[in-house]
Amino acid sequence: MATTAAPVSAAQAIGEYLQSPDDLVKISAYRKKLEKEKASIHARLKNGVKEQLQATREGLRKLFNTRDNVQAIKDEMAAMERQCMDPDNTVSTFDQISRVSMVHRNFESTEEMVNNLLEMAEKLDVLEKLLTQDSADILGPAENLLFIHYQLNRLEAFRNHTMHQAKQASPSSRATLQRWFERLNHVIATFDEYILELARNILPIVRAGYPDVVVRLIKIAEVEGKEDEKAIVIRLVKKAAKWSAASKFKSMQANARVIKHYRSKITKAITDSIRDKFHKAYERDKQNPATFLSNLGWVYQDIIRIEEDVVPCFPTEYEIYSLYIREYHKTLNATIKTLAASGPEAGVLLTLFEWLKEYKANMKELRVPSDLLEPPLLDGKDQSLIEDYLQLIIKKLDEWSANLLKTEIAEFTKREEPPEIDNDGLYGTQGAVILFQMVNQQVDLATESGQGAILARVVSETNRVMKGIQDQWVKTVEVEFKKQIEKPDEVAGGLVEYCVALANDQVKSADYAEALLARLEPLVSEKYRVTITERLNDAIDGYLDVAKKCTQTLIDMIINDLKPATKGLFQQVWYDGILVQIVETMRDYMADYQSYLNPSLLELLIDDLLDAFLVLYLNALANSPKLRMPAATDRIREDVGLSFTFFSTLKPVKEVEQSFEVIEMILALLEASKDMVFLSFWSFAKVHGPNINFVEGLMKARGDLDRSAVSEVLESVKRKVKEEGLTDPPEPTIMKKVNIQNSFSRFLRTN
Repeated sequence: MATTAAPVSAAQAIGEYLQSPDDLVKISAYRKKLEKEKASIHARLKNGVKEQLQATREGLRKLFNTRDNVQAIKDEMAAMERQCMDPDNTVSTFDQISRVSMVHRNFESTEEMVNNLLEMAEKLDVLEKLLTQDSADILGPAENLLFIHYQLNRLEAFRNHTMHQAKQASPSSRATLQRWFERLNHVIATFDEYILELARNILPIVRAGYPDVVVRLIKIAEVEGKEDEKAIVIRLVKKAAKWSAASKFKSMQANARVIKHYRSKITKAITDSIRDKFHKAYERDKQNPATFLSNLGWVYQDIIRIEEDVVPCFPTEYEIYSLYIREYHKTLNATIKTLAASGPEAGVLLTLFEWLKEYKANMKELRVPSDLLEPPLLDGKDQSLIEDYLQLIIKKLDEWSANLLKTEIAEFTKREEPPEIDNDGLYGTQGAVILFQMVNQQVDLATESGQGAILARVVSETNRVMKGIQDQWVKTVEVEFKKQIEKPDEVAGGLVEYCVALANDQVKSADYAEALLARLEPLVSEKYRVTITERLNDAIDGYLDVAKKCTQTLIDMIINDLKPATKGLFQQVWYDGILVQIVETMRDYMADYQSYLNPSLLELLIDDLLDAFLVLYLNALANSPKLRMPAATDRIREDVGLSFTFFSTLKPVKEVEQSFEVIEMILALLEASKDMVFLSFWSFAKVHGPNINFVEGLMKARGDLDRSAVSEVLESVKRKVKEEGLTDPPEPTIMKKVNIQNSFSRFLRTN
């Protein structure tokens, strides 16, 4: 490779000429020589610049000429387009030509359609014969598969086009065409089923030596997939575009294709075939689970065959290896779970435990990626198979708890007798006591084993049982409350008392679970202590959730009884004073709750009842009709005083004042003059956020403000929000629960 010479400095160049003292006398000669070389170089450079400048001028000239030519072509093309857009301008008989051309096309189309209809029966005879021949041997070579698909595809396209053109025809004509195509539809359905049957037998077909059948099958799926995509795109275009624009394209006019989803159907057929294979194997040896496990060697043989012979038949985007392995593992997992849940003998459980270890080793030897084997068989709980006696404990626990729950729910729903009263004078039942006697018995047995894993498992199982009982109680309370609301005359009385008893039981159960946790924590290592703590804390939370559900239902029953009265809030009857009825109803209910409800729950219920009352009152105000001022504000003050006095008997006055502060702020908004509203709004918005919609509705409801005054007020409020950058508070307040209806709903409410 040539190297570039380094540049020579002036000193170096002079040094080449003056290498000895005698060279000084030659300076004049050297100078003349260098001047000649300089003049020669200058002349060559001058000529080169001149030639380059001339070439540049010539290039620019050609560019300008080209631009003019392009513009001229564009002008000509525009003129041609204008003429083509309206041929009537240039061809006087164009309308007649167009009609004759259309008639000619219609004749040709009709002739083609008639010929196709006449030939269709003959083609279907051939296709039916070939299809019957191929489908008779599902593991055979399927030599006619592509031919049948091609012909059916053409006939189907003809059918779609014909039926689309017949959309404007008479009903009898369309019915006639549909009868003509019934046989074709049947053949297509038969072919679709044949395709799916091939998909269900891919592995046997490959074993029979016909992988090319699978290749043809997938080729058909790819073709149909592309046709599906086209049809979907066309439909989207037809939705997005105007019909006049879409109708210009024949493909859009004739798009009546039924989306086939061959690819997804084939993968589903593969999945179904795997599940069916495992199901048959399990059913065959259902009475002898050990034999079933020993005969599962075919699973590994299938995996080898899939990797070697099936995978090459599929495009990579199908990820067919992953599909097969995931489904084999998933179905095997479901089958093993079914086996384990069938109550096998201890020997079978040990055999299963050994087989699971062998399965892991074999899959590792086959180099199956671990991510395809998720979740692990039996969810990774192999060790539980050795602890077979533990399963008996769990089984008994399930049976006992189910019987107990059945009895408890029957008493709850029938309510033939009032609930029991415990030593503390509160409503309750014996369910919690009996349940935790059973739980403690099983926990004691597990503790005696000396294995933290077994104890942790027992606690987990008891948690499962408790959670199931809790879920059932929640559903039962919901169902009974719904009956109470919808058919109050047809249900047994005493739902309030039984909800109180159930809530008390849940608190008692939470206390028992907490005591159990305190007893078990010192007995196990940190490894299992975490599990036990989490499970029992989860159970405790569940009991408290059920108790919360009961107290909320107690509040809902109060609110339901108040509906006739609350419908009149801020209506005409409200001005005469209807809140007394509401407060007295709440007072009656609270008398029962205070007597028989656990004090801790009672405190929470009072807080929730106060919130529910305020939300109910604010919702009514937010959606009220025109308010008579100042009668409305006077009535609100009386309502506040009455309800404040009631709630002050249930909780500290300071806390009640904090809760009622929002109504005081809203009252200030109602009483303020239009010029001073923004000051009251500022106090309100700093605590509860702007709530523009609520404030707007409030101002419009004020009977002392006309439309222009309301507009001025809202402008000042919105300006204040913008200037101060007011936003919602970090923690939601009670205003977040206020539901503001639209104008139409408010109109319906007041009429």
